[in-house]
Amino acid sequence: MNIVTLSPTFQVVIPQAIREALRLAPGDKFRVMRYGDRVEPIPVTTMAELRGFARGMDTTIHRDRDDTCSVPKK
Repeated sequence: MNIVTLSPTFQVVIPQAIREALRLAPGDKFRVMRYGDRVEPIPVTTMAELRGFARGMDTTIHRDRDDTCSVPKK
């Protein structure tokens, strides 16, 4: 487990192992979210970076028959 210290200017250094594993770089932007009693930095991803992230995903799904149609059948 990595432990970091909040500086007097409220800055935190992300440990090197985590930076490398997540491929973080200087200047990367984060959204900071509060979940109960913890803080979570979420990297901001641009639409261009998201292009193709779901490539290869299985999009076939089982759908129930729609029995709620309000138009009477002829």
